[in-house]
Amino acid sequence: MKMKKIGRLDGKVAVITGAGSGIGRATALRFAAEGAKLVLADWDEEGLNGTLDLVRQEGGEAVAQRTNVANEEDVKALIDLALQNYSQIDIVCNNAGITGSLTSLEDQTEKEWLEVYGVNVLGAVFTTKHIARHMQERRAGAIVNTASVAGIRSGAGGNAYSASKAALINFTQTSACDLGAYNVRVNAVCPGLIETGMTKFVFDIAREKGKVDKLGSRCELRRYGTPDEVAAVILFLASDEASYITGQALPVDGGNTASLNLPGMKF
Repeated sequence: MKMKKIGRLDGKVAVITGAGSGIGRATALRFAAEGAKLVLADWDEEGLNGTLDLVRQEGGEAVAQRTNVANEEDVKALIDLALQNYSQIDIVCNNAGITGSLTSLEDQTEKEWLEVYGVNVLGAVFTTKHIARHMQERRAGAIVNTASVAGIRSGAGGNAYSASKAALINFTQTSACDLGAYNVRVNAVCPGLIETGMTKFVFDIAREKGKVDKLGSRCELRRYGTPDEVAAVILFLASDEASYITGQALPVDGGNTASLNLPGMKF
């Protein structure tokens, strides 16, 4: 995506986790185009460095650090890196996430559930915990969590994934209540079916069966979405244009959650 200099985030510093691909990469490029300085994180170092290179090639300013968001010390080190480099953090995008197992409930292990919750829930908890005091003292800040339509209703993911995204939506609401008095906003986006590295296996299977045109067909817009479409909403929620919005979970799903999806109707 060619960056166009506009400036809605001029002078702001943003931390983005899960920045190595998909929605995280698209968000990094959009934020850089709007003037933000970036602190990028991902467990996939190759993907992370790829995003860093793309941002810099387009004239953006960024640093990056390999981070396991399920590890609190890693997250604290990421926040410290941001403050050491830029002295402030205005925006945090908790985008890191994993799908976990799609095996039947009776075959799912404790380890699988803990891994999914570690990344999808505790990752956001740790970043919010370690940035809260800084944002409270500055009496400004925006936190955007990447949840999922799977956290709103069933049929969009496995048990652990769906439960973790529901927990993330609830954490978005409770932390918004905790931080609202300090002018710190906390919101979530809830993507529907988006073609990313995390959903690649779904698209691969559909293409093998010649059914990729069926993906997203149950959405009101009759198609699946792109990372850039989600990144545009993240940008809005992170910007001052959303200054009176907090504690919300906004679906970006082509109308999927607006309709009644009957059992067996999902692709």
